[in-house]
Amino acid sequence: MTAAEVIGAVADRPHLDATAPAGTLRASAVLVAIADGHDGAEVLLTRRSESLNSHRGEISFPGGRVDAGETFEAAALREAHEEVALDPSAVQLGGRLDPISTLVSRSFIVPVVGSVGAQPELRPAQEEVDRIMWVPLVELTRGDTFREEIWPVDDQRRPMFFFELDDETIWGATARMLHQLLRVALGIDGPEPPAL
Repeated sequence: MTAAEVIGAVADRPHLDATAPAGTLRASAVLVAIADGHDGAEVLLTRRSESLNSHRGEISFPGGRVDAGETFEAAALREAHEEVALDPSAVQLGGRLDPISTLVSRSFIVPVVGSVGAQPELRPAQEEVDRIMWVPLVELTRGDTFREEIWPVDDQRRPMFFFELDDETIWGATARMLHQLLRVALGIDGPEPPAL
């Protein structure tokens, strides 16, 4: 699958309302940047710095808080530029995935999907990012990469997704958004399970 095919699948789908539910502490946006690599479409991910106060050392998309008066798209592009020096003009926006809300941090996250023509030269913001990586989507679909656990949360049983790469584990909100991206890219219909 190519980056253009992934972007096309995202662009062709209806979008859910991006209004944060009551009780949300912060509205955020992430950039799901897609580029073609040797094994087809690849997605840009980062490992958050160990010096951060929250989610330290976790794998994530570039992104963060939406500033007052800012669109989700503008926030995603700004944060990607701040975190990995991705030039906003190099990104062709293609649409959004469905927003997710997290129960623990009470964040409302809008995943903004865009493509870059080639993998640009990136630089990590030392205070925020320890590692930048391009992960082939085909690697995320291998049988030995994905696993699901059921966790009890608020008297309910909810699925928690994990992608076990050779040297990193992706879980939490990032894994949920990757799961959704793969479902859209592969044409798998149906709603996503409730988020954690």
